[in-house]
Amino acid sequence: MRLYKPEVEAQRFWNPYTQAMPRADLDRLHLKKLQTVIAYAYARSPMYRSLLDRNHVRPEQIRTMDDFVKRLPFIDKKEILDAQAVNPPFGQALATSEDFFHQRFATSGSTGAPLHIPLTYHSAELWGESWVYVYWAVGLRARHSFYFPFNWGIFAAFWSAYMGVRRLGATVISGGGLDSKARLRQIEQYRPDVMLATPTYALYLGETARELGMDLTKTSISHVIVAGEPGGSIPATRQAIEDLWGAKCYELYGIAELGPTNPGCPLREGVHLCEEWYHALVVDENGVPVPYGEVGEHIVTSYIQDGQPLIKYRTHDLVRWTDEPCGCGTTWLYYPGGVLGRTDHMIIVKGVNVYPSALESLLHRVGGLSEHYELHVDRDVTNDFVTVKAEARPEIDEGRYGDLSRDAEAVIRSVIGVSIGVAVQKPGSLPRYELKAKRFFDHRPAAHRWQLAERPSA
Repeated sequence: MRLYKPEVEAQRFWNPYTQAMPRADLDRLHLKKLQTVIAYAYARSPMYRSLLDRNHVRPEQIRTMDDFVKRLPFIDKKEILDAQAVNPPFGQALATSEDFFHQRFATSGSTGAPLHIPLTYHSAELWGESWVYVYWAVGLRARHSFYFPFNWGIFAAFWSAYMGVRRLGATVISGGGLDSKARLRQIEQYRPDVMLATPTYALYLGETARELGMDLTKTSISHVIVAGEPGGSIPATRQAIEDLWGAKCYELYGIAELGPTNPGCPLREGVHLCEEWYHALVVDENGVPVPYGEVGEHIVTSYIQDGQPLIKYRTHDLVRWTDEPCGCGTTWLYYPGGVLGRTDHMIIVKGVNVYPSALESLLHRVGGLSEHYELHVDRDVTNDFVTVKAEARPEIDEGRYGDLSRDAEAVIRSVIGVSIGVAVQKPGSLPRYELKAKRFFDHRPAAHRWQLAERPSA
């Protein structure tokens, strides 16, 4: 049994009381918090009252964790959008007066109508607190400065990271309104310690730096914290960022509607669930929790969304969870590899499940390929099939592209066991992105994609 040592834990953890709490105590605490948030949502949110009534569930019937798992229904993004559409922008999903709003966000709406996200001041403070767990764990303190190289808009993105820097008491430097070249010059001028970005943009700044003749390893940046898309827990992608910046790379995984749910582990190979403010299940296609060590869909409950409660919310993210002790010392649930993919990005090639994050990692093994790639998925009569488009590095002669394709295909076949075509592209031929990259292109029939994404509602 690991003994609790206050003087050690106080240095390692932002909140040693909960971060080192034994699993049984955490589970008991979760049940109390779940009962509280269910009662709150039922009393205040017409959407939740209708959902529970339709499923013949009352808050007082959730007496055990088994009741929560088996009796309480899941909720999906579509149900929230439907509730908001009754009286836009928040409609029947709202659980508090708009007088209490601190800030409003929205998702991009790239796959349909935007999802509106109300944030109270209380929720905003605790969103920030979730980031502080990773800041503190990697040694960042109030004396450090944080650089934000993106435009501030209505999307939640790194707003919560900013709230976390304020909670930590550190310094914020904003690159909003500037182009990438101006941001790099600003980093040289103000010498921040930390940069926050998507993995895509952290790597894209490297291309811009090469145009300027700038060596990013010579800048003041000692920590790069990435979020918004997978990458920080993919060893090859993380290594590419670290080599480019001469800095340590860490990750936080979050969902816009819920907030920053999973601060990265300081050991840098996965993320922990922030069990202070969130509860999670990982379930199979039938909605049944999978054993620890297996992959399933991430189902999250937030304790801190006062304005718009979310309970047993289907994220459609695929994760592998474990309760095994982590070398960083926390008892919080651990997800090695971070987000592995999406239920609606599931690729089944000749009976083998293929995760986009695994393909990204394998492409990095091929010398001569850059970090820029796309996955194109289609379907014949019986199977999904995948074509990868991957850019060559600028120094690679075009005559070697065929060899690179064969090398990449051989690496994928040797690890995954199925054949996937790789088409090598000229440098700069694929689109560039400042925030999330679009890497997954699904050309399968819509009915097939819908079938893969759907899960039972209870």
